[in-house]
Amino acid sequence: MKSKTPMNRIEYPTATGPLKPPSKFSTLKEARAPLEWLLAWGNRRKLQQVPPGDGRMVVLVPGYGADEWSMRPLKKFLQGLKYRVFDWGHGRNRGHVSQDTGLLADTVSRLVAQHSGQAVTLIGWSLGGVLAREVARLHPTWVDQIITMGTPLLGGPKYTVVAHKYARSMDMDLDAYEAEIHAINSQGISQPLTVIYSKSDGVVGWRASVDTYNEQAKNIEVSCSHLGMGVHAQVWQIIAESLATKRPDQAVNETAGVTA
Repeated sequence: MKSKTPMNRIEYPTATGPLKPPSKFSTLKEARAPLEWLLAWGNRRKLQQVPPGDGRMVVLVPGYGADEWSMRPLKKFLQGLKYRVFDWGHGRNRGHVSQDTGLLADTVSRLVAQHSGQAVTLIGWSLGGVLAREVARLHPTWVDQIITMGTPLLGGPKYTVVAHKYARSMDMDLDAYEAEIHAINSQGISQPLTVIYSKSDGVVGWRASVDTYNEQAKNIEVSCSHLGMGVHAQVWQIIAESLATKRPDQAVNETAGVTA
């Protein structure tokens, strides 16, 4: 993954705007995350009118440094809607993207084989969304839909608050890796995509969480912290409605016109 080759500046679509990590103020506002977790206890009461599930398989993928426990509230919510929900099954996400993509692919392959070839929906939080998208790209018949929450889609870790720490731990050149990610993203993903981001995200720069590569991607803004995104009622509602949409790939891409 290490590369020191000088890279030309990447030309992203103009709708993307300037890419940068979150402001210090946004990062400080991540302190509200414990309150968002506490309020999650009332989510099911607030969301009694969301559409019920159809029994499809859903696999939840945690973010960098997190494990299955972080996805437990969302798992219980989706099970209550009658989805068949599975953990990714590999404990803590330690940020080894290539290795973890293979591990997630193993989980998905096993589920597909055990359920007569039925495809799964992948829901990834932060770096978990990167893994979900890559498995969907590499194995399109295994995955019928992808939903991401606060996922660093552009630049890899470059536009996150952990960029330099992560780069040191992985012996990574951030500019070279950004170019690799851009090349992968440019190949596109065929499945329906729901892309959830927050302009007050204090971990991932919000513009880096918006999908500008795939025409069918539905970018949806919410108002919450990064660390509380997976338990926020608005996010759960978007997920429930996205899962209930029979053909999410027909949704209009809301990327155009994204403003600061």
